[in-house]
Formats: sequence, C-alpha cells, structure tokens
Amino acid sequence: MNLTHFDPDAPGQRNGHLFGLPIDPMEAEVVVIPVPWDVTVSYAEGTADGPEAILHASPQLDLEDDYLPEAWTYSMALTEYQAYWRDRSNDWRKKCRKYIKWLEKGRSEEKAAQMEALREEINEKCAFLHQWVYQEARGWLERGKIVGVLGGEHSVPLGLLMALSERYEEEGFGILQIDAHFDLRDAYEGLTYSHASIMHNALQLSGVRRLVQVGIRDYATAEKERAETDPRIVVFYDHELKRQEYEGTTWQQTCKRMVDALPQKVYVSYDIDGLNPVYCPHTGTPVPGGLEFRAVHYLLAELHASGRSIIGFDLCEVSPGGGTDWDANVGARVLYRLGILAASSARKA
Repeated sequence: MNLTHFDPDAPGQRNGHLFGLPIDPMEAEVVVIPVPWDVTVSYAEGTADGPEAILHASPQLDLEDDYLPEAWTYSMALTEYQAYWRDRSNDWRKKCRKYIKWLEKGRSEEKAAQMEALREEINEKCAFLHQWVYQEARGWLERGKIVGVLGGEHSVPLGLLMALSERYEEEGFGILQIDAHFDLRDAYEGLTYSHASIMHNALQLSGVRRLVQVGIRDYATAEKERAETDPRIVVFYDHELKRQEYEGTTWQQTCKRMVDALPQKVYVSYDIDGLNPVYCPHTGTPVPGGLEFRAVHYLLAELHASGRSIIGFDLCEVSPGGGTDWDANVGARVLYRLGILAASSARKA
C-alpha cells in the first residue's frame, strides 16, 4: 500500500477514493464492493443511492480513531462503481413496484398470470446480481483481500456470503447482524431474494453456523418462531436490551454475551436501520427505538478485542434524502469502523 506521503491531517481529498485515501483495490487490505441495488424494497426507495452518497461524504471524515491508533493505515478501497447495476436497479424497481402494488391491492385474478411471470423475471434478475457479487467477491478473496459489500438494500451481500461459505465451509463462521428486522422471511412477497429474506437465505449456506441478531424490534410471527426454535440463531431484542439497561445491566456485560455467542470467525452484517432512526432518518424501513451509534461501535470493538477474526462485512440500507448528507455521513463513519477493525483482525491472525 502506498501511504508513504499521505498526510491524515490534511484536508480530505475528493480523489474518487474512499475517505480520500490514495489507495486502489489492488493495494488495499480491505476491498469494498459497491452494489447500488434496491429492486425488492417494500417501503421507501433510495438505498441504491447509498454507495455513491457514502463515497461522496467519506473524505470529510477525520481519520483518527478512538479505538485504533493510526487507523488510516488499515487501508481500504472501493472497487469501481458500476453504473450498469444502478441503471438495472432503476428498470427493475419500476417493475417490482407494479408487482408489489398488485399484491397490496388484493392480487386481482385478471392480472395474476402477468404478475406471476413478472415475479419470476425479478427473481432471475436478482439471482444474476448475486452471481455477479459472488464472482467479484471470490476474485478479491483469492487475492488475499478482506471483502465488504456496500449496499443498496440488504439482499445484496448474499453473493459475498456465498463466496465466504465456500472458503470457510470446513470450519464455518458466524454472522453478527445489526438490524431492526429478523430478515428471516422465506421469499417475502414471493421474491426469493427479497431484502427481508437475506438471513433466511444466508442460513441455507453450509458455512454459516451461527447467527447473532442485535437490535431486533419489528417482525412477523413466523420469523419470531423461526428465530426462537432454530438452535443456530441467538436474538437480542431491542426491548429486552432496554429493559436490562433500565434494571442495571451494563452494556459491557451485554456485549460479552453477544460476542461469546459467536464462533472464532465472524461476518458482520450492518443494516443501518438497526440504529436509532435519528442517525438514519431516510433509511427504507425505519423503526422507532434502536441502538445508539456509540453502543454499536463499542460492541464491534469488543468483538475485535476478543481475538475473533472479522472475515467480511456489509453495510446496507443507507438512503440519502431530504436534501442533507446526514445519512451518508453516518454511513461513512460506520463503514470506516467496519473496515479498520476487519483489517486489524486480519493483521493479528
């Protein structure tokens, strides 16, 4: 990596690189794949604009970190932004919107055949996207990189999880999920690769041995039953976290329980709506309550301090809007923490 002449105290450079770092993916320790896709969102749109907005916001961050000294030396870079996928997302979102409206209006019989055919087309296009992410991720993993995905809706990291499942199939890994939702629905709205189905799909992969879900507070009955009967899943509900806090349990004690539930190798899936919506007001499916920004930073630091390996990550559902860079600003800071901790854990391995 070429950081010899980089001055972390200089004004952020808008040079097309994450955080203004003069690093390209071939030099970086951490490679982040932007996936501008929000075809299956079931409420507000806009997450496809997340990767570009975060890239734009990232140079204004100061790069010193309270947990890792000289954090900027843990180099990360964004792969080339693919306008092709942004255009396809626009095209297929329009079609998916028609399909979802048909569902919401009672599935009229006269349009049933047309809508069912459209649903299958949408599933095919989503599968094509996931195969592309899988191939991209696999290529970077073979080069020895830590790989992250920057969404986009929460369905988009499936291809990376597929690649990691192959790589770690023998020993397996766990997923630490920060989220307001379980995302355990089986083909939600008939869409195999729905944003609400990412963890259901992840659990079909042989390499995924444990799923620890943190901040959950909005869910369907079937999802709750699944989470409470599948021995691979450990849930930390938002209301229970708050109750324990009010009754005197420290966040340090709670984080220890979360980390202890995870195996040695961990993938972090960070849906921004896991946070209190004050930090992400324009995310697609905001839910009152949620985690504080610093609380999740502390949890990730505890995960790192435990000696576990962070083998990959995603950040999804950041949606800029309202004429403000606030959501992207917060997203950029989350991405920075994920990347530097993953790189540091790899160096210690």
